[in-house]
Amino acid sequence: MKLPPQAKKVFQGKIFSVHQWEQKLYDGTTATFEMLKRPGTIQIIPTTDKSMYLSYEEQPTKPRTYTFFGGRQEPDEEPLTTAKRELLEETGFESDDWELIKTYEYTGKIDWPMYLYVARNCRKVAQQNLDPGEKIEVKKVSFQEFLEIVSSENFWNLPVANDVLRMQLNKEKLEDFKKKLF
Repeated sequence: MKLPPQAKKVFQGKIFSVHQWEQKLYDGTTATFEMLKRPGTIQIIPTTDKSMYLSYEEQPTKPRTYTFFGGRQEPDEEPLTTAKRELLEETGFESDDWELIKTYEYTGKIDWPMYLYVARNCRKVAQQNLDPGEKIEVKKVSFQEFLEIVSSENFWNLPVANDVLRMQLNKEKLEDFKKKLF
């Protein structure tokens, strides 16, 4: 959900900002509405040949789960620049073959875009350079293992998991998705 143009920022935290606006209701009265905004996050699926890589990670606020590599955009940073930076930091991989697969917009009272990229033909060029609050294992998986992990309760990214589950009901869409990855 995007912030309406008349919204005014009333608080700025480290990550989230709070915005308010007056909204006319159906009965003619008005009420104050609120919404959060935060920087976009980037998720990356790195691939090589017929393999893909997932993050098996732990952070201070959540238990060990599978997810994609990625992180938060810095102010004025383009999504692809964030993706390249995060992939290098979290895996030591680089790629010259990037594609934005989908942009997710969270529903509800938060303006929070999430960009899902594939990075094809990845190559190892450095060691991991993790943030102090990250413990990340790079897990090499096949496409079938990917489907099983993303469909499990131990996968953290629910919007993508939902898409993958839907694709599994439509073999043509699933095959198109697989072709995008490799």
